[in-house]
Amino acid sequence: MRGRRPVPAVMFGVCVVAEIAAIGLSWRLEPVYDTLLYGLFALATVGAGAAIVQRRPGNAIGWLFCGFGLLNAFASDVAQGWGLRAAAEGWPGGPIGEAISAVSWLPNGYGWTLTFLLFPTGRFLSGRWRALAWTGGVGLLISMAAWSLSPDRGRDFVSGRNPWAVSALPTGLLLGIGMPLFLGSMLGAVASLAVRFHRSTGLERQQLKWFVLAAVIAGIALPTSFVLWYVNPAAGIIAALALTGLPLAAGAAILRYRLYDIDFFISRTVAYAGLTLLLLASYAVLTVALGAFLGRGSAWTTAVATLVCAFLFRPLRARIQDAVDRRFNRSRYDALHRMTAFLDDVRAGRRPPEDVEAVLGEILGDPTLELLVFLPESRRYVDLSGAPREDMDARHRIAIERGDQPIGVVRYDGASALGPDLVRRVVEDSGLAVEIARLRAELNVQLVEVKASRTRIITATHAERRRIERDLHDGAQQRLVSIGLALRHAQHQLATAATADIRTTLDGAVAEATVAIGELRELARGLPPAQLDSGLAPACEELARRAPLPVSVRMPERRFDTGVEAAAYFICCEGLTNAVKHADATRVDLIADHDRGHLVVRVVDDGIGGATPRHGTGLTGLADRVAALGGTFQVQSRPGAGTTLVAELPCGS
Repeated sequence: MRGRRPVPAVMFGVCVVAEIAAIGLSWRLEPVYDTLLYGLFALATVGAGAAIVQRRPGNAIGWLFCGFGLLNAFASDVAQGWGLRAAAEGWPGGPIGEAISAVSWLPNGYGWTLTFLLFPTGRFLSGRWRALAWTGGVGLLISMAAWSLSPDRGRDFVSGRNPWAVSALPTGLLLGIGMPLFLGSMLGAVASLAVRFHRSTGLERQQLKWFVLAAVIAGIALPTSFVLWYVNPAAGIIAALALTGLPLAAGAAILRYRLYDIDFFISRTVAYAGLTLLLLASYAVLTVALGAFLGRGSAWTTAVATLVCAFLFRPLRARIQDAVDRRFNRSRYDALHRMTAFLDDVRAGRRPPEDVEAVLGEILGDPTLELLVFLPESRRYVDLSGAPREDMDARHRIAIERGDQPIGVVRYDGASALGPDLVRRVVEDSGLAVEIARLRAELNVQLVEVKASRTRIITATHAERRRIERDLHDGAQQRLVSIGLALRHAQHQLATAATADIRTTLDGAVAEATVAIGELRELARGLPPAQLDSGLAPACEELARRAPLPVSVRMPERRFDTGVEAAAYFICCEGLTNAVKHADATRVDLIADHDRGHLVVRVVDDGIGGATPRHGTGLTGLADRVAALGGTFQVQSRPGAGTTLVAELPCGS
């Protein structure tokens, strides 16, 4: 097997050399399209055969393509070029080249008969079909002899006469025998292809679809070219292009390149062919009808007919494509219509948009398909329940976007039989349901955060209340009781004790009162300060004056609700405290602006950065306090770039 590896490349190289020689010999002695297009056909045939031999050496079609592709290169192209050049330059052997070229189409045709019989496995459908190949071979030999020796083939020679003609030979009778055998075997080979297609399933059926599509196109193009061959030589272009498509389609099918895209190509080919015929018929009918009123040569007739056809193009194309998909590309039709039906149910409220994940999984045939939606505020992907997903593994992914904004991503196993283009179309069509599901997931995330924030606030409130109660009971309350007892004792001492003893008792009561005042001040810390009675700006300026580092203050002079002012003040307090204790900052800016119904508070320091809200920290408490007022709270703190606290508090107009 290893020794065969260079053979395909060598065969293709020989074909390239032959075609270069053929182009050089034929250049300017025949139409350029004839020289180039038939060279392209030979190269495509040998190239496809070489690729098949390299990848599927056990498939006889690869060797067959290489064989009759090289035969075409030498017997048709090189021989024809030699005959033309010999006639023009007086070279010897010109009639031999012309004769070989004139009859070369017969062995090429027999090559396609064998291809039809063997495709795609390289084996006959059954032993009975071998007789058809032998019959075609006998018809080939008889037809070649009659064709090359017929006196009627003078038009194939530059001199206008067949120098090899044998008048005594009944070439007409031989052609009457050979050609039916030859053409009958080709038709039988086409029938075997149809039988094989009818019996096939799965992979082989997809392979046959590719080749059958190319064969149908060639089956229409070749007879048309044959009829017009001697009327208009340019008809050879049709044959060359149709023939070139056959080896390319066969190679793609056998090598399984984009195998499952064939349904798409078939449906589009049939749809646009039908659309073209309908538009041409409409144009002809309109031209005749309008010509009866406006005159046959009127420019208005042409203009109106053209406009009507242009207007009909889109609706006709959609209807024809839908009908063709239903018949020739059922998987595409079913996939798109199932998604359309689901979207109709979502609009009517019969199904929740979250079902889009299950529907996509059913259409793509992947029960493990996963839909993640993108939350723009947090810049993260979550599932449809709102749970964050960070493990973006290496599965196949299709992004869903609106403009340049991501909405979500579909992750699937990539093994869908629909093909990548149809998969992307189905996913894109689901965009409406995905967008609604994303909004609902975002709402779920916000509700979860609000519930968690409320729970933390309630827990913190209860804990603070218990702390205050405990501190009052164990501290200030006991001090006040002691003061009361001391004063009662001093009252009793007024009647009997000396002045010095009374003074001592009163001094002890004053000391206890001083301690109680300090404890009450400590308890009051964290409650809205008295400075807020004058407004947020004076309170923050007082805070800046007490700070051990430079602090700039820019606050609005107007008043806001008590809760909003208290939240803004505590944000400034916490930010300033963190800057002094943890950030090694040298400067802090306290800024508040009233913007479209929100009080936007910023605390900016030039410290070391790297601050992150963690459970139980002051920043988490601030976030809960802001959330309780319906606002948003962000911490912007890259290491080495300082920290910025940003809170937006709803405050009315």
